[in-house]
Amino acid sequence: MRVFVAGATGAIGRYLVPQLLANGHDVVAMTRSPSKTDALRAAGAYPLAVDGLDRDAVIAAVTGAEPEVVVHEMTAITDVGNPRRIDAEFAPTNALRTKGTDHLLEAARAAGARRFVAQSFSGWPNIRQGGPVKTEDDPLDPDPPAPMRRTLDAIRYLERAVVDAEGIEGVVLRYGGFYGAMADMPPKFVETIRKRRMPVVGNGAGVWSFVHLDDAAAATVAAVERGEPGIYNIVDDEPAPVTDWLPCLAQALGAKPPRRVPAWLGRLAGGEAAISVMTQVRGSSNAKAKRELDWQPRHPSWRHGFAEILGARDRVVA
Repeated sequence: MRVFVAGATGAIGRYLVPQLLANGHDVVAMTRSPSKTDALRAAGAYPLAVDGLDRDAVIAAVTGAEPEVVVHEMTAITDVGNPRRIDAEFAPTNALRTKGTDHLLEAARAAGARRFVAQSFSGWPNIRQGGPVKTEDDPLDPDPPAPMRRTLDAIRYLERAVVDAEGIEGVVLRYGGFYGAMADMPPKFVETIRKRRMPVVGNGAGVWSFVHLDDAAAATVAAVERGEPGIYNIVDDEPAPVTDWLPCLAQALGAKPPRRVPAWLGRLAGGEAAISVMTQVRGSSNAKAKRELDWQPRHPSWRHGFAEILGARDRVVA
């Protein structure tokens, strides 16, 4: 099939384009960075440098490519991490989740594409009530902390626009927290953990779900090739509380164990968003994706994935 990938040089795109090519697909790869087109061409894709917020350019690019499937992996995430400024830090990405989604959907329909696969996020957007692990049938958080509201609104917008799109099969992939090779880890995040500036706050009972970037890309290939339209959680098999995964990640990075601070101090330093992600958030189930996309993560647990990918094979992370 001919597949148009928007965001082809982002975190997922760098893994996705080679996997699509390896599966025999003809890939048209869109990036907003002209300097990255040579690498895409060398990989075997047909590269295009287009700004995802430029409606006319997006429509021209997609209709010219005449793809069967369009994949939306556009983000503008740099090195974020301030819990008080989540909406401000994600504002460029939220524009791509709203206006960018509209432009790409319009272009896909104009091009006659039959399927549209889009990136969403599974983790803190889950409702913070009930059990520790949520499925795609559970609602998203109806009342997120104030610094997260515009970002969650953008996620809701993207998901509704894609799933409800007329004349095209809409698939939304809610990826868990990404990790991969050391080069894929956000430098600020790594440095924060190494310098013990990311403590376990309160009871550390907030549950996170992770996915290796290679597995996220494999699930995306599966969604391009098969599966019913709808929403899928793309996460590994082991949702885990902060008290479990954060010390393991610190160990894999060769850092000392994270400090522990009371909830009142965490709220003072990071506000309600910090309390939420550390003590209240819920993880996600991957049962639907495994069942309906016939997908199995090669890294079923972050526990071993952290040690393997971060070059700590000989470390014990039990």
